[in-house]
Amino acid sequence: MYTIKKEFHFSASHQLLQMPDWHPCARLHGHNYVVVIELQSEALDQYGFVRDYLELKPFKDYIDDTLDHRHLNEVLGDECTTAERLARHLFDWARARWPEVSAVLVSETPKTWAEYRP
Repeated sequence: MYTIKKEFHFSASHQLLQMPDWHPCARLHGHNYVVVIELQSEALDQYGFVRDYLELKPFKDYIDDTLDHRHLNEVLGDECTTAERLARHLFDWARARWPEVSAVLVSETPKTWAEYRP
């Protein structure tokens, strides 16, 4: 199995309204997110790629145009702004375009990661 990964960055705010008032994530706050998309294939294409990294530009454009410097609650809805749900959202968006997508990882801080892998 061949695996490739590409990293993307964006900054955004969110608020976890489902959390108790005392929880810090219940307050409006922001993160400098890191997103890693992973693609896998048993075989390589005619050029020796799982997929040409240039073909992932629409993923970068989606992140830049839809998520970067936005309030995620307004973009994705109040229930979809945890790192776990953001990873699933980005996975679904990417998998609809590239069948080789096998996982998406989202980091909110240098020490925390969430991954969606079906």
